Amino acid sequence: MKDLLQQVEPMIPALRRYARALLREQAAADDLVQDCLEKVITYWDSRRSRADTRSWVFAILHNLAMTALRRHASAQGLHVAIDDVAESLITVPPAQEDALRYRDLLSAVDALPAEQRSVLLLVSVEEMSYAETARILEIPVGTVMSRLSRAREKLLRQMEPGLKAAPTSGLRRVK
Repeated sequence: MKDLLQQVEPMIPALRRYARALLREQAAADDLVQDCLEKVITYWDSRRSRADTRSWVFAILHNLAMTALRRHASAQGLHVAIDDVAESLITVPPAQEDALRYRDLLSAVDALPAEQRSVLLLVSVEEMSYAETARILEIPVGTVMSRLSRAREKLLRQMEPGLKAAPTSGLRRVK
């Protein structure tokens, strides 16, 4: 039990951040972390790799979050694309420019597909390696790199609409 506390307790703030980013609701995220910790305690002695506790715990949280999101989506009914909603219904004029950019960034992250958002949050916010992220999401490392690249490109295009896509023509000579 002491081993469990020493390894898992320092992860709780990161688990809460990741859960809040995925669910976008504080109370639901806190409940999700609670459920995750219950599973961790229940299955602590039966985990496969004792060396990779962080990935194991984040995988539990991620799987619980995806289940909750699927359940919520099926209960919600009809999905409406954000582009189909009048801007006046979903925006509030910002008081400061920084607040606007922050809100735009959060909206851009929320608009990413769930697969890309998960990879982006784990690698960029939680500072996990590609290998750890791949283990948590149960996907190949190459897929992690591809999803991360696409997520970053989409964020860049949404945050800087006039910016052209990066050239893919290969090498260029600089004199």
